[in-house]
Amino acid sequence: MLYKFKSKASGDLIMLEANGRHVLEIIGKEAGPKGIILPEQMPAAIAALQAAITQEESQDNESPDAGQHGGLGLRQRALPFIDMLQRNHKAGHEVVWGI
Repeated sequence: MLYKFKSKASGDLIMLEANGRHVLEIIGKEAGPKGIILPEQMPAAIAALQAAITQEESQDNESPDAGQHGGLGLRQRALPFIDMLQRNHKAGHEVVWGI
């Protein structure tokens, strides 16, 4: 399954299920097949994602094999979503998925 996030102020954003579910859990949304993020919820969602990125990166820096896993971290996966939230918050539009 894929998560396809849609909004009026930015293009669609598609994430694999595991990545979309992780992002939604971080912002406190149920990772169901349908959902909505309202403009008034976006500042808290952005802050939660930024805090999770900071936490992941600080754990990676403390690990002796940091940077050796070669995969994408939360920062790379979440930054397009954060950008989408920022644009839609500014424009006053919601972000939806599964609709």
